[in-house]
Amino acid sequence: MIYKTLIKPLFDFVIALTGYIILFPVFLVIMIILLIANKGRPFFLQSRPGKNQKIFKVIKFKTMSDQKDKNGNLLSDAKRLTPAGKFIRKTSLDEIPQLLNVIKGDMSLIGPRPLLPEYLPFYNSYHVRRHEVKPGITGLAQTNGRNNMKFSERFNLDVYYVEHLSFSLDVKILFKTFSKLFKSSDIVNGQMVDEVDDLGISRTLSSNHFKIKS
Repeated sequence: MIYKTLIKPLFDFVIALTGYIILFPVFLVIMIILLIANKGRPFFLQSRPGKNQKIFKVIKFKTMSDQKDKNGNLLSDAKRLTPAGKFIRKTSLDEIPQLLNVIKGDMSLIGPRPLLPEYLPFYNSYHVRRHEVKPGITGLAQTNGRNNMKFSERFNLDVYYVEHLSFSLDVKILFKTFSKLFKSSDIVNGQMVDEVDDLGISRTLSSNHFKIKS
């Protein structure tokens, strides 16, 4: 498919670069705010699986501080989430640095959201197809329920996207994404993975401490 192999990568690069240039003043302001709010680094890097399950480092704005208790252990996510960080999450501004991932070629503007590498062994033969394309900053699942969707529903939509990838579908997702951003709908801060993991992945991994922000 010409769109998938030639047009989409060029579209991603041009739009991501243009977006980054336009948003650079906002990028700087957020970076300064988080430097003060976090009393430290404004970014964090995390390993995520990309196309064909190749691991890369996704970059986001760091919305939590590194506050620790008297024993040197990090405080709970709820206590470390700063007011500035909460606002940045609610408005999805923490996703802006991922434009650099798109420019670099690790991600696409639109595609299945990259989840944790620990989930890879637990995808069935159908759901693993979500890794046949580059992961995206936004995707079909994010415009149809976002954090509130069950894992099985998200993965089904991801595979649907892989099977029906087209310019018209990407444009539709892009417009729906902007609509969601203005409404800030379907975002739930501090939600436990178990609440939406109907596949039992988190229980298998004993990962009840993982928080959803993907």
